[in-house]
Amino acid sequence: MELQNKVALITGASSGIGRAIAEDLDAVGMNLILTARSQDKLEKVAASLKNAKVFAATITDPDVPQKLVDFAIATFGQLDVVINNAGAMTIGSIEEVDIEAVCQMVRLNVESVYRLAYTALRYFKQNGSGFLINTSSIAGLKTSPTVGAYSGTKHAVEAFTDALRMELAGTGVKVAAIAPGTVDTGLYDHWGQDSKDWVMTGGALQPQDIARGVRTVLEQPDHVLIPRMLIVPTNAGF
Repeated sequence: MELQNKVALITGASSGIGRAIAEDLDAVGMNLILTARSQDKLEKVAASLKNAKVFAATITDPDVPQKLVDFAIATFGQLDVVINNAGAMTIGSIEEVDIEAVCQMVRLNVESVYRLAYTALRYFKQNGSGFLINTSSIAGLKTSPTVGAYSGTKHAVEAFTDALRMELAGTGVKVAAIAPGTVDTGLYDHWGQDSKDWVMTGGALQPQDIARGVRTVLEQPDHVLIPRMLIVPTNAGF
């Protein structure tokens, strides 16, 4: 896909991977719709970009996906790419895990991904073009003790993404997943030291590393699709 002047919607765009993706796509001339909960943080990101508009919202609100698609079309006249990136990570032992936090994670990592994907893909399919990228995780391909609930959400994203890819084959609409390993985004700041030491074994990626991967997937010629990109630190052994 030729990216210049195309329009991308990015969720979770106020920090971390989402912000890095926004900066990378801005650099190649894309028009951007940035969404996250914090209006202030979004405006700070947008102020450093050439052509980005913000839509502060809670992505788990069932009405928000359609509002975002409508806003992109009303603002730029089109929507070409959706980066379904917003997510959270809750872990813990059986005895200690916060079940309510886990269920909220499921709503964010799975339900909101499904809602935005289906909403955007209906628009893409009508137009005969478009690209959806869902942010997965290495945890969507394997799991470990105390991380099962989070892994389950990312396994769901992996299965969902590949089923959509097959359903949309031949329509001009592409779907892919980006599966990062450990990324230094602050996601692990609230973890205990032992858990942090374990997840950082082998080092950590930077958000910009994932952004480059996203752009690589998007920039493939029309006859090429990279349906999943796994990006891990070179020395990661898990």
